[in-house]
Amino acid sequence: MDKEISKNFIEKIIDQDLKEGKYTKIATRFPPEPNGYLHIGHAKSILLNYGLTQEYNGIFNLRFDDTNPTKEKTEFVESIVADVEWLGAEYDGEVKFASNYFQDMYEGAIKLIKKGKAYVCDLSAEEIKEYRGTLTEPGKNSPYRDRTIEENLDLFERMKNGEFEDGSKVLRAKIDMSSPNINMRDPVIYRIARMTHHNTGDEWCIYPMYDYAHPIEDAVEGITHSICTLEFEDHRPLYDWVVQELEYEHPPKQIEFAKLYLTNVITGKRYIKRLVDQGIVDGWDDPRLVTIAALRRRGFTPESLKNFMELVGVAKSNSSVDYAMLEYCIRDDLKPKAPRMMAVLDPIKLVIDNYPEDQVEYLDAQVNMENPELGVKQVPFGRELWIEREDFMENPPKKYYRLFPGNEVRLMNAYFVKCVDFEKDENGNVTVVHCTYDPITKNGTGFTGRKVKGTIQWVPVKQAKKVTVRLYENLVDEEKGVYNEDGSVNLNPNSLTVLDNCYIEPSIEEYKPGDSFQFVRNGYFCIDTKDSTEGNPVFNRIVSLKSSFKLPKKQM
Repeated sequence: MDKEISKNFIEKIIDQDLKEGKYTKIATRFPPEPNGYLHIGHAKSILLNYGLTQEYNGIFNLRFDDTNPTKEKTEFVESIVADVEWLGAEYDGEVKFASNYFQDMYEGAIKLIKKGKAYVCDLSAEEIKEYRGTLTEPGKNSPYRDRTIEENLDLFERMKNGEFEDGSKVLRAKIDMSSPNINMRDPVIYRIARMTHHNTGDEWCIYPMYDYAHPIEDAVEGITHSICTLEFEDHRPLYDWVVQELEYEHPPKQIEFAKLYLTNVITGKRYIKRLVDQGIVDGWDDPRLVTIAALRRRGFTPESLKNFMELVGVAKSNSSVDYAMLEYCIRDDLKPKAPRMMAVLDPIKLVIDNYPEDQVEYLDAQVNMENPELGVKQVPFGRELWIEREDFMENPPKKYYRLFPGNEVRLMNAYFVKCVDFEKDENGNVTVVHCTYDPITKNGTGFTGRKVKGTIQWVPVKQAKKVTVRLYENLVDEEKGVYNEDGSVNLNPNSLTVLDNCYIEPSIEEYKPGDSFQFVRNGYFCIDTKDSTEGNPVFNRIVSLKSSFKLPKKQM
């Protein structure tokens, strides 16, 4: 009983269809147009469609809706395949293309013409728009609407053979120019366009329109449930008309669900393309974006996105989700499995005056304090260390428990040290902090003689690895909103901060690009897969440690 209550509306529709025997096996698909990189909204569609086939032991297809060669590139095809596979959505057989069904679509058009359901029209695009009418006024028939079947067959054949100029003729479905749904007012289903296609080359000079092609693709592949977003709801009557008129034995059913909207992010392809073209970001995978490629490069995991989609759920009405929920999901995923690393992003030197100058000892440190199964590593310790500049103050405020003259703190996994002096440069900036250490306070020895309130991280000067760290903020200025009135983006000038003088413990050399870590007290980071070179890792901050998002009690 509880399982039934927890099902979303799409699952309930599928349950009913199976119960009534409409379908014997469920088949869904993810049908992107290869005209850009996928974003997080597409991830919801991928995981929803794939998840349903997992639940119902069905078939999941990856198929490209490549019916518009003007904007499509092989680069986008390859990036989309990589995204789908990274998310763990296993598609059936080979990657499929709408262009593989161009012959089926052409034969379907011939069938419609022979049934008196399609005609060749000579009106220009502007005239077709003018004839279409408005939301309150019906359209009017094209003067070419009553051409004979024979004439339409001849003209359409000649369109295919390239006898007419681009845009001079179109093939239109003959439905109802007075329909309250404008999509049903004799929509164009084929146009003449001499364009080289990334998959079919110059084989065709006529191309089908999306609303005509899509239902045929679904029907040919045996898709049972064509799941799409709400903007296609008004197109569903045309979808149903196409599969009905072409008399498919088991026509697919279109179901619409709400898009995923995230606060203060940019998802529109044209806006992202503009940012890429203008060099504001360094590509479609810039970690400040929310394309799937960018999230992957930033350090998000497939598991975190799956968890996020489960929290968001599947709804019938649009709403916005706080970006903080996505950050919560990646923290929750990385917390038990990301190795802890001591790193110093704004370094000053700490010298332990009474520690032997040439001595190096190796101290035990847990790889992840919350997950003992990840084991213990050894960290080199010496007389000179790097610490964070903010961990020392000459004149501290109350309740400041880190280093200041006369105060004692614990060096993480090491010893108690007491500040005895410090040095400044000519500009008054602290450059070196001098301390003494107490050998009996070594971590792990069970020392209980006294307590300190502060613990700070450090890295050894001699063995530390110097690295570049990139700190990200939202690409958008959240206070001003995403877009200006002219359509431009309100950019945050502080969306990227590059730190070139950072130090990290030497065990980092055991890891590879794409690996993620928690930098103690600094956040979660990953080694960038694009700009890192051998021996010179670049780190992207995935997310800070603190979260403003609180998971609702009913979901905890």
